[in-house]
Amino acid sequence: MNPTDPTASTKTAAPLVPSGASGPPAAPASVTGVFVRLKLSLLRNGLRQSGGRRAAYVASAVVVLLFAALQLIGLIALRGHAHVASLVVLLAAVLGLGWAVMPLFFPGGDETLDPTRLVMLPLRPRPLVRALLTSSLVGIGPLFTLCMFAGSVAAVAHGGAAYAVGVVGAVLALLVCVTLARAVAAANVRLLTSRKGRDLAVLSGLVVAVGAQLVNFGAQRLGSSGLEQLDPAAGVLRWVPPASAVGAMDAAGDGAYGTALAQLALTAAALVLLLWVWARHLTRLMTTPDGSTIQGDTRPVRERDPSGLARLLPAGRTGTTMERTLRYVWRDPKTKAAWVTSLAIGLIVPVFNAWQGTGSVYFACFAAGMLGIQMYNQFGQDTSAFWMVALTISSTRDAYVELRARALALLLITLPYATLVTVLTTAMLDDWPALPETLGLSFALLGAMLATGAWTSARFPYSIPQEGYKNVAPGQVGLAWISIFGGMVGAALLCAPVIALTVWLNVSRGAAGLGWLLLPVGTVYGAALTLLGLRLAAPRTAARLPEILTAVSRG
Repeated sequence: MNPTDPTASTKTAAPLVPSGASGPPAAPASVTGVFVRLKLSLLRNGLRQSGGRRAAYVASAVVVLLFAALQLIGLIALRGHAHVASLVVLLAAVLGLGWAVMPLFFPGGDETLDPTRLVMLPLRPRPLVRALLTSSLVGIGPLFTLCMFAGSVAAVAHGGAAYAVGVVGAVLALLVCVTLARAVAAANVRLLTSRKGRDLAVLSGLVVAVGAQLVNFGAQRLGSSGLEQLDPAAGVLRWVPPASAVGAMDAAGDGAYGTALAQLALTAAALVLLLWVWARHLTRLMTTPDGSTIQGDTRPVRERDPSGLARLLPAGRTGTTMERTLRYVWRDPKTKAAWVTSLAIGLIVPVFNAWQGTGSVYFACFAAGMLGIQMYNQFGQDTSAFWMVALTISSTRDAYVELRARALALLLITLPYATLVTVLTTAMLDDWPALPETLGLSFALLGAMLATGAWTSARFPYSIPQEGYKNVAPGQVGLAWISIFGGMVGAALLCAPVIALTVWLNVSRGAAGLGWLLLPVGTVYGAALTLLGLRLAAPRTAARLPEILTAVSRG
């Protein structure tokens, strides 16, 4: 080959094309398309795992889409209402809040929420953000959110400009919601994949319970006073993305085009900011190691975390069992979720009813009832670890001490809490003469539930799965219903004498002013019921240890 030939370099630099192929090599596939197909494949493969999972997904999809359709029809029906703009602004704000907290409570709902699975791939943050954002728009959640924003447009928009702004605003609001969820997930991915993150996910039941009570309270207020109550809050939220996109549509309909443009610009700026934050967190996740390989503290537990709790409890088996029970409340995710939910609902129901002025001071007994439920299925809370407890029970006396210690641990929390809720409810209703009898009723109900809980724990134990959101192992649902609801009916029957005495003292003219007697009567009666229930449950527990161990170890 002549080195001076000007075509020599061109000939040697020609790309290598396999025989039988013609033209330049194919361009690399788009990362966005790959991630969308990956999302669809994950969904399809997940549904192939079992028929139950397919049925649950289809049922949930039908319910969500039906609810979205009903909401869409309802928003369209409100078109022309004087305060519908305030309603849709608050709806957009609630949707944004829901998208923000969804990754915290449901981290396992979407495998693509964990970007640490992609750390070994040669991907840059910007293409990765674009691909993840596009794939995030595939699913029931984004479709439901889009239906809500479409209904908002149909309910508020008047005129061509408002419709144009509404279409742009709906798209921006949807992107803000999805990006917000992704940014929150990326910022907390180390937490969500840890044990504390699983604890937080289990506590989603608390959010649902508290949220249901707040929605109920808000619906009652709106039903009595109308949508105009939403105007002050909507006036502030219409400048907070993503609600600002809906506010822009309302402003455009009123001819305030400058305000509409400013609100759209604010939503777009929020989207850009969230994308930037998301990209930064992705870069940090892709380039920094976690602490999984860092050697932990090897000092003994008492040196690392000396507990003052053990010094306050009785010595011997009673104190040890009480400490173990209280540590379960603090550390075990399922036990913690059950306790926190009971504490929240036990306070919300009487206080909210008293706040509305429609409640009764006797609603305070709801706190004792909710916490008394924690005595049910005591051994099931131990799951497979119950075998270590079973090894220490060799007689009826051992079983009695075990059950008594568990009841005392519950009383350390329930007695002061029930008293606090009762005093607070009484103060809100300004019905101080009813305080002693309400406390007596609460203590009697608590004693009855401790008694029936100890007996059903020995007679109808069932397993609580440690993983997932199920609280009963498959095949034991009937046992759970009998244990909880049967025990509650029994507790109500046991409290019948105290309830009858309360009614008599309130209707009898000659018993006026004697309501204070219910406090000592209820206290003594509740304590007697607790001791009787423990005495009856102890021999059954000692005799049925193998059956109990088998039942609680199934999960």
